[in-house]
Amino acid sequence: MTTRWRWCWRVLGVLLVAALAFAGYGVWQVRSMGFLRSPVFETERPQLPPLQHPAVLVFSKTNSFIHKEAIPAAKQLLQQMAGEQGWSVFLTDSGAVFNAEDLAHFDVVVWNNVTGDVLLPQQREAFQSWLEQGGGYVGIHAAGDNSHAPWPWYLDTVIRAQFIGHPMAPQFQQATLRIEQPADPIVAPLGTEWQRTDEWYSFAKSPRAPDIRVLATIDESSYAPGEFFDGTSLAMGADHPMIWKHCVRQGRVFYAALGHTAETFAEPQYRGLLQRAIAWAGRIGSPAASPMPLDCE
Repeated sequence: MTTRWRWCWRVLGVLLVAALAFAGYGVWQVRSMGFLRSPVFETERPQLPPLQHPAVLVFSKTNSFIHKEAIPAAKQLLQQMAGEQGWSVFLTDSGAVFNAEDLAHFDVVVWNNVTGDVLLPQQREAFQSWLEQGGGYVGIHAAGDNSHAPWPWYLDTVIRAQFIGHPMAPQFQQATLRIEQPADPIVAPLGTEWQRTDEWYSFAKSPRAPDIRVLATIDESSYAPGEFFDGTSLAMGADHPMIWKHCVRQGRVFYAALGHTAETFAEPQYRGLLQRAIAWAGRIGSPAASPMPLDCE
């Protein structure tokens, strides 16, 4: 073999090693974001601290995309909020807390940017039974995305919408939210308009229905919905809900598609919205005691 060919083979070897290293780094990056992982399920129940009602369960498990900044920011806020409001609070990533005995300690559960298939069948059944019998649910942002498709009851009955994507160019945009129910205690302090920056979700169709109270929609003229990766148009038109609430039998459900970034949880308006939503869903304090335009059995 000539010197020239030896040199060529060495170059090819270096390029191959570099390509493999680059591919490995790419896989590591994708996995660090939460993708390309097998779902993990817990069976050993976590040890609960002493709890008194009202009590809030903050559930932050991810078996898909991980909101690395938003999740800890929300945890910090909710722990602080619980202290200020006199609530008991328990924060966990363990799906094993979803059993009848443990759930009985809580008035409301917050799904904090939860993603993926996170509960075993018996854990799903426990959550469904608890909610239908009067529990409260507050869903933040990715708690309503399509990574929950393996559990149709959750998407169809709790979220009531099918996520199809969010803008990518740019991903985060300032937009105007229109408050549809300015007299509702949850959104009343926001006035009639709310301008803020976030990653704006779009859905296959509006969740609006006689048994759903849409609290806020997004004005599509105030930002560029654009298209998702696959070319799917993200424009929904005049009826593009972002915040809504409804009942699941005796249980109360609140969902807000807001909350991708850590900065969200530092916004006074959002912090207030979340506090009032938890109070309503858990029947805690004045929002639950006030005359409501929507109640549950």
